[in-house]
Amino acid sequence: MLNYIWIFMIIIGIIYGSFTGQMAEISNGVIDSSKEAVQLCITMLGVVALWTGMMEIAKESGLVDSLTRKLRPLLRFLFPRIPRDHPAMSYISLNFIANILGLGWAATPAGLKAMEALTDLEKERGNPEYGGTASNEMCVFLIMNISSLQLIPVNMIAYRSQYGSVNPAVIIAPSIIATFMSTLAAIVYCKIKDRKHK
Repeated sequence: MLNYIWIFMIIIGIIYGSFTGQMAEISNGVIDSSKEAVQLCITMLGVVALWTGMMEIAKESGLVDSLTRKLRPLLRFLFPRIPRDHPAMSYISLNFIANILGLGWAATPAGLKAMEALTDLEKERGNPEYGGTASNEMCVFLIMNISSLQLIPVNMIAYRSQYGSVNPAVIIAPSIIATFMSTLAAIVYCKIKDRKHK
């Protein structure tokens, strides 16, 4: 559906430009936007490579394991029905850590693995109602993922740097406050819904 909307907007823009005699401006806009998109992709590629490498170093150094142990009380609070040593817990923990560090692209594979592990958990439980419907744990995981507490908003810093911001990192404090509040709201919401579900 979104593709049709974009195509419609492009066609309307071209028709309007041709009727108003602004085709030269449209052509220049297309060329400038294409150049800008390539430059942004190159900038983001460098940022992704840097932070993905940092994540690998953190894994190898044992930092991820240490953070996982520190996150365990929170994970037990959010997911009390997942067994302590179930693979889903480590994937969820890795996803949370990557999101906290602002590494959305590194969080995605862990998130997919967490969902697979949660699906396996439902099958292990022999849940007769399970047939593709999201379990309570899956819903909590998705809500927490969307709220996404971030200490370092890597993407926004990279975008601001690309577009010439004098101080790209100035958004760190507001970002921490905003994502902390959204995460707190997500936790409260999940716990209220979980209590009603019980």
